Amino acid sequence: MKGVILHGGVGTRLRPLTFSGPKQLIPVANKPVSQYVLEDLRDSGIREVAIVLGETFPELVREHYGDGSKFGVKITYVYQGRPLGIAHAISLCKDFVGDDRFVVYLGDNILQNRIKSYLRDFVDGDYDAMILLKEVENPTRFGVAEFDEDGRLARLVEKPKVPPSKYALVGVYFLTPLIFDMIRRLKPSCRGEYEITDVLQMLIGDSIGKPYRME
Repeated sequence: MKGVILHGGVGTRLRPLTFSGPKQLIPVANKPVSQYVLEDLRDSGIREVAIVLGETFPELVREHYGDGSKFGVKITYVYQGRPLGIAHAISLCKDFVGDDRFVVYLGDNILQNRIKSYLRDFVDGDYDAMILLKEVENPTRFGVAEFDEDGRLARLVEKPKVPPSKYALVGVYFLTPLIFDMIRRLKPSCRGEYEITDVLQMLIGDSIGKPYRME
């Protein structure tokens, strides 16, 4: 099992804090946000981690994390450059992932319950993909889940003007290398990005993915 931390994005909503560094390095309780992510992956048993870097001060990220040894992991850096979406960032990690299962974790997330138990569910369940959802007050800012009459996940919509539910994608994705085949079929959205929601929708539509709903 490998880990991928997405460390891109310009953090416009956090300005002026992001004028001098990436949003993921903003400290919370004297620790950068993405360090919580790295430690969560490590504490879940993942020792090989790729950090996908964007255009915003990537050198500061490398300076903080180095080769990962001081955090008990081995870090590989992948450069995305211009932000073209989460699916695009994932596609750049194909060589790093190889034939392994992996966890994609947004670097600006802090999860209250950590991912260890979900990781175990993913492995034991033999899923091709698993996602985490959380009920939020303003789902228009996120990828949002729509459920059928039986309460099963039917569709994922990226930042909808009229949300079909209040369940938003958390920003943690448990995946297998099958996802790279799906990304190759993907076209840019109206935002000009390769959306993770579109890739996951392919899995749902092909009856391959078995997403997991977090209450």
